Amino acid sequence: MRATTRLTAAVLALGLVVAACGDDSNDTEGSADTQPNDAAVEESADEPVDDTVVTDETTSATDEADEESDDGAGAETVTLVAYDSFPAADDENPVHQALAEFTAETGVEVELLVAGDTGTMLSKAELTAGNPEGDVMWGIDNTFLSRAVDAGVFEPYVSPALADVPAEFTALVPNGEATPVDFGDVCVNYDIAALDELGIDPPTSLEELAEEHADLLVVENPATSSPGLAFMMATIAEFGDDWTEFWQALADGGVEVVDSWTTAYYESFSWAGGERPFVVSYGSSPPFEVLYAEEPMDTAPTGVIAETCFRQVEFAGVLAGTDAPEAARQLVDFLVSERFQREVPLNLFVWPVNETVELDPVFTDFATIPDSPLSLDPAEIDANRSAWIDEWTEIMS
Repeated sequence: MRATTRLTAAVLALGLVVAACGDDSNDTEGSADTQPNDAAVEESADEPVDDTVVTDETTSATDEADEESDDGAGAETVTLVAYDSFPAADDENPVHQALAEFTAETGVEVELLVAGDTGTMLSKAELTAGNPEGDVMWGIDNTFLSRAVDAGVFEPYVSPALADVPAEFTALVPNGEATPVDFGDVCVNYDIAALDELGIDPPTSLEELAEEHADLLVVENPATSSPGLAFMMATIAEFGDDWTEFWQALADGGVEVVDSWTTAYYESFSWAGGERPFVVSYGSSPPFEVLYAEEPMDTAPTGVIAETCFRQVEFAGVLAGTDAPEAARQLVDFLVSERFQREVPLNLFVWPVNETVELDPVFTDFATIPDSPLSLDPAEIDANRSAWIDEWTEIMS
């Protein structure tokens, strides 16, 4: 597949990655650009498409929402607040079919409130902390988690469903500050055929990438793009105080910088018809290419440099001040359950945190989960995000 047809599919899916892993946006500098969750599509479409923010709208997750139950009593309803790359309410969508099953089992209706990209969603939640617009929120990632916790957005809750979630995720919220629901990785991807034509082996480190291939790489601006922000953080995690030297080397070597994942992947990346065989994207981008290929593929046309990957984890949580705390907790439990989590990979293009989920072969065969992804403490990210972006901007300008 090439750019035109794949971009249409991406609006429907891969924008969910960043997503997924939260959409391609961050509001540190007041920007909103969205992707894949890893994601998420894009920040997740990339959602409808880059630079588009969906106005708040409430839609029912099931046919029966907003109607009375058969016995004449009004069914209890909870509102799930989510970023704009979360699948729209649709009876045919597996995510909402799962939510309908939750309603059938519990009697609790679920309404979806779309609150824009992740940064916008969090800003609104901060302003309404204690008197929230909804009952449960989906999609705050580890780059924004400390900010949400400090603002009192969530009511602490430790779900019993976390028994099926590895400690690497629950350790990020030791006191139940929020509940991990999915994860993904932002990584440098490469065009396999283009590298073969150039006679280049994929680099195996960030240093090699900067020293030898800067002029073949396109990256996203961390002030306007969630994967761009994650990649900048990957370099900080890798190099510590010397991270600026890496970026200076990229700048001197001719790296291309664009504002969004969509522009990077579908305009500059050689696989989509551009000129750069390296692009900052997601560890789940190769299976996306296989799944949405015009003709069946036995191998992915793109690869991932695992040494460049930065781990993004997304969380859900009970919103502090909810009028339906018990029903909200039930929904959080369900969001972590195997029944819901099994729909995450092929609808949000991120990985489920529930380790009992049987993964689709498309993901297990073609996606990359690095053994040791780069990461930073959420509190460190929150304390330094703006300053880091300012430093990056000074170097790259």
